[in-house]
Amino acid sequence: MKKLLTLLSVVLVAITAMAQTLNVQVGNVTYQFPASQTGEMTYSDGTTLTILNKVFTLSEISSMTIDNTEVTDGTIGVVYDGASAKVTVAGNIAQYVTPTVSGAHVSIAQSDDLATEITYNLSGSSSDGEFYMSGSYKATIELNGLTLTNTTPLNSGAAVHIQNGKRIKVKVVTGTTNTLTDAASGSQKGCLYIKGHAEFAQKGTLNVVGNKKHGIKTGEYFTIKNSTINVTSAAGDGINCEQYFLMESGNITISGTSDDGIQCDIEDTTTGSTGEKTDHEDEDSGNIYISGGTIDINCSAIAAKGIKGEGDMNISGGTITVKTTGNGEWDSEDSETKAACGLSCDCNMNISGGTLNLTATGSGGKGMKCDGVMTISDGTITVVTSGGLYYNNGSTENTNYTGDTDRISTNYYSSPKGIKAGVKTQNGNSYTYSGGLNIKGGTISVTTSGRNGEGIESKNYLNITGGHVTVNAYDDAINAAQDLTIEDGYVYARATNNDGIDANGNLYIKGGVVYAIGTTSPEVAIDANSEEQKKLYFTGGTLVAIGGLESGSSLSQSCYSSSSWSKNTWYALYNGSDVALAFKTPSSGGNTLVVSTSGTTSLKSGVTVSGGTEYFGGVANIGGSVSGGSSVSLSSYTGGNSGPGGGGGPGGGGPGGGGWH
Repeated sequence: MKKLLTLLSVVLVAITAMAQTLNVQVGNVTYQFPASQTGEMTYSDGTTLTILNKVFTLSEISSMTIDNTEVTDGTIGVVYDGASAKVTVAGNIAQYVTPTVSGAHVSIAQSDDLATEITYNLSGSSSDGEFYMSGSYKATIELNGLTLTNTTPLNSGAAVHIQNGKRIKVKVVTGTTNTLTDAASGSQKGCLYIKGHAEFAQKGTLNVVGNKKHGIKTGEYFTIKNSTINVTSAAGDGINCEQYFLMESGNITISGTSDDGIQCDIEDTTTGSTGEKTDHEDEDSGNIYISGGTIDINCSAIAAKGIKGEGDMNISGGTITVKTTGNGEWDSEDSETKAACGLSCDCNMNISGGTLNLTATGSGGKGMKCDGVMTISDGTITVVTSGGLYYNNGSTENTNYTGDTDRISTNYYSSPKGIKAGVKTQNGNSYTYSGGLNIKGGTISVTTSGRNGEGIESKNYLNITGGHVTVNAYDDAINAAQDLTIEDGYVYARATNNDGIDANGNLYIKGGVVYAIGTTSPEVAIDANSEEQKKLYFTGGTLVAIGGLESGSSLSQSCYSSSSWSKNTWYALYNGSDVALAFKTPSSGGNTLVVSTSGTTSLKSGVTVSGGTEYFGGVANIGGSVSGGSSVSLSSYTGGNSGPGGGGGPGGGGPGGGGWH
């Protein structure tokens, strides 16, 4: 005992004199006390030693050494090395943490008395290890070149499990590559699980494999800035969070999931409904915010969503690419079919910037949809769907249904669609309508080729006041369950088996440039619900309609028609001596050509168009020149074909190619 007391006295004198660091090793954990902090060390009862309020049992101390190590307050380092791991703890926080090391399985419990943030730096490699931390004070986790696989769960099957409900900053250290793989067994909710708020930062790379459930799961919000996250497979979602998801920059790539790519849930389901969620400050909105960065998601799971939110979805920047290949499925809980979708939210969707590339090849698949109001004011959106009509009544499934959907419940089938907004609900013999679609700007291109595949559909109103909209669709190219209004912008809408533009309420064209192509009678280029005494009201703008207009249309601006037109031919529509529009006819379409522009209207066939800018569906101002051609004889058009109009028949076929300059 006297020798031990003498040794301790020598150690104390040495570290005080030389301003060095005292290292107290207990198993695989080393506590590092700088000389400037140690103060008085208390030796009691011949069994314990107290340094900075950290009590050591002497029999557990493996060694005590002195060196020149520089210690950063508030830090804990964990270095994995095969079947083992070593932990270093800064002396100023030693009293507040209890580390446990078993092989390469590390568990650290923070005391509830802790009132300072700890930074955990994780590095090294192990094929059978984990990091588990519990506590109630915010912390930082640094992934600093960590490769960690959890094969035999002890505390959790996760590779990294943070059982802490506070803010957790995850620094993916710049220049490092980190790979996490969880166990196939265990109770974990994700390979990387964080109970609280997760904030990913720095420019490193994190690769994740989720063998049990999700790739990354956070119990509260998820934010990312600069980091690169790759989820290469997951038994559930790639990333699953609650409260809200926010991406400012960085890169996210997700593939090989058995469910959604990114899903954001509402933590407290008693708060918020359509239109009630405004921003994420209440930390329980279910909202998704994307203002920058790159997202690339490939989902092959049945009825999977690329990005799914229970609240609003707000996209103002970045590049988002989503491909879904899974078919639909029967949802026994809701007694209806569900289908895959690139972007999906339960409330409102607002797109004010960014580049979106959305592809759906599975039966019933959709590009993007929301149950509330969708507003597109800017950005570039490209949607392609090619799956068939999905049918399932709970006992019989058909992934390419060709029967008459007018005689079956809408619960039993999911049609492929490019863009869908709003909800139409049947109540006995009547319907209620909610949500809607506003297109104010941006460049939108939609192509659907599967049966009943509508291009752009609103289950309530649809307003277009700007932007460049190009739709090539199997079924209606643009459809509204209620009124549809076009006031400005460029709209190209071609349906190979139904109406170009169809409203089940009134349809108002007040301005802009509209080129609509419908199939042959009884379908038309532009259709309103005349069966219920609704009308097409055309009061201004430039109009080309191949297939004619709905019978009984109200035409305040003069329209002219030709009973025949030449396929794959360039035409020029004149306002006096000025070219209002040059357009190319499709290879097929309705048998009536209707044109209109302000002022005196004339039409030339077979013109030569040079220069200018052609948008990818064919909508643009001339910006070049038009020459040649021969005059087309036009007749005054007073408002309708002889047929009964569109009315939304089933139709069939694939997209075609008109165009305009």
